[in-house]
Amino acid sequence: MKLLMHTCCAPCSVFCIDELKKENIFPDLYWYNPNIHPYKEYESRRNCLIEYAKKLNLKAIIEDEYGLDEFCRNVIDDLDGRCTKYCYPVRLYKTFEYAKQNGYDTVTTTLLYSIYQKHDYIKYLCEKYSKEFGIDFLYRDFRVGFWEGHNKAKEEGLYMQKYCGCVFSEEDRYVKKKKDSLNLPEGFEWKR
Repeated sequence: MKLLMHTCCAPCSVFCIDELKKENIFPDLYWYNPNIHPYKEYESRRNCLIEYAKKLNLKAIIEDEYGLDEFCRNVIDDLDGRCTKYCYPVRLYKTFEYAKQNGYDTVTTTLLYSIYQKHDYIKYLCEKYSKEFGIDFLYRDFRVGFWEGHNKAKEEGLYMQKYCGCVFSEEDRYVKKKKDSLNLPEGFEWKR
């Protein structure tokens, strides 16, 4: 299996990589996240992933496209739908496209790790793009290791962001407390 793993950030990749390694799967990490703002946040997350990949001796492919203007043009008419209508599709489509053009046979994403993401929708998109591009989708519910990965990322000294990525998710962090709308797998325990 030649696996390309869309990677939103180093901390979210920790548990995913550890779990895949248990299966003797060593993914190439694919950074394409034009939804992350402001630029210093984008830069911090990108650079942290590059360093973490080096430490693990994994290949990191960096599509360095900050994308603020394009992001704003695509989400301004529906800020509440930005994740499902723009952020997830644009990143996952580009990942499958890159995989197809570069000889990968399988794709997965660290977006499946976060308890803050729309897990079922991400899975749906990956299944859709898998069929469209003729590339396997490796599904794992990485959320079961959310706290384990979170704690290991802290121990590793990785840059720990405080919000999903875009300026609107940063606003949500302060304005809309989202604990009640977390997307938790069955049996997940809130350990904070």
